[in-house]
Amino acid sequence: MPAAQPDSGLLSPVRVGTAVEAAVGDTAWLQALLDAEAALVRAQVRCGTVPAAAAEAITAAARAELFDVRELALAARSTANPVVGLVAALTRAVAKEAPEAAEYVHRGSTSQDIFDTGAMLVASRALRPVLADLRATAGSLARLAATHRDTAMAGRTLTLHAVPTTFGLKAAGWRQLVLDAIARLERVAEHGLPVSLGGAAGTLAGYLQYAAGAPSGTGDDAPDDALDTLVDAFAAETGLARPVLPWHALRTPITDLGAALAHTAGALGKMAADVQVMSRTEIGEVAEPGGTGRGASSAMPHKRNPVLATLIRSAAVQVPALSSVLTHCMAAEDERSAGQWHAEWQPLRECLRITGGAAHAAAELAAGLTVHPGRMRDNLDATAGQIVSERVSAYLAPRLGKVPAKELLTAAAQQARLTGRPLGAVLAGLPELVGVLGREELAELLDPERYTGVAGPLVDRALRE
Repeated sequence: MPAAQPDSGLLSPVRVGTAVEAAVGDTAWLQALLDAEAALVRAQVRCGTVPAAAAEAITAAARAELFDVRELALAARSTANPVVGLVAALTRAVAKEAPEAAEYVHRGSTSQDIFDTGAMLVASRALRPVLADLRATAGSLARLAATHRDTAMAGRTLTLHAVPTTFGLKAAGWRQLVLDAIARLERVAEHGLPVSLGGAAGTLAGYLQYAAGAPSGTGDDAPDDALDTLVDAFAAETGLARPVLPWHALRTPITDLGAALAHTAGALGKMAADVQVMSRTEIGEVAEPGGTGRGASSAMPHKRNPVLATLIRSAAVQVPALSSVLTHCMAAEDERSAGQWHAEWQPLRECLRITGGAAHAAAELAAGLTVHPGRMRDNLDATAGQIVSERVSAYLAPRLGKVPAKELLTAAAQQARLTGRPLGAVLAGLPELVGVLGREELAELLDPERYTGVAGPLVDRALRE
């Protein structure tokens, strides 16, 4: 076989060098599968169906460094999943040190129980640094929102200046999306990552058959307390949630996780998109944190590209698409799917590590973002008063009528654009406004910093809640 080529992240810089990258790598995934095997046998000890010494021996052997990941990966081509080869390798490792314990490896279990439980362990461990980065991001954004509560800037709709807003309100909006993402991921982490325990076809028959004194029949012959004891013990050993039913073909845990990760990447992508726009040379309202080599161009020495925002946006495009694969896999046939289940694995890992990389970049971006209020003020004046045409129109509506006022402002704004004159100068020369709008009144109406609505109180509310 060709030599293995490890995925070092050359084509995925968003997640390189982050904590989540290590948490979802092949070695971490292998360890999670081994942890599932060890937790299962310890749970069976709790139920009194396996000797404690056997569990100790299996747990001691369940260390990823004792196994060849590449060898297990190659073996999986013959079985369509890595658990079959891993069980054989783990059994050999246990037999070498404690022959009497080898028969208790994977006792009554099936590949999907181990793999799905391992996947939930990987997710649980990966979400810890993701959530930590998101909380740090939310904290930095709260500080930005408070500091710039009343810093006026141009609000933009459909790429053009609309009406004034404040940077504080924009930062509060970014923070709200991050808080929404935290809530979704916390809900999944606390309640939505269950152990998988169903046996060959979701009936737990194998576990019960192997259990000392357990019935060999079906239905009411299998006592609920025996079933509950094993599931509860397995959940306790892994720290995962307890499912209501075996979920081999009921993929809600996977799709919920994918959806929460997609939302998180999208939420961070909104902030990144805004930062990119505001960082444009001709806008210059914010700048990413710098550093040696940060944002360098291979050809243009003067450039300092917004690389953190770029990495985050790359995640915001990828993760929702990858998450959709997980949703497509819900339509699985029978009690275990031939292909749908298998199709989840790589997209799930990519969702975790790309979202984790985006969260890591977002924490750095939010903490180090430089804000330029002076440029924001300059940009407010770029249209020479037209950014507050809505205000003037609304002020004149009770005096001229809503439709005539709107038509007058529309014509005045067009004249201002064509002639290059300030909107105030055009309005001051209109005979329709003689005796209706004085110069001092007009000057006040055209001050963009006085037309930010309730942006400040909205920021206060967001930070308070």
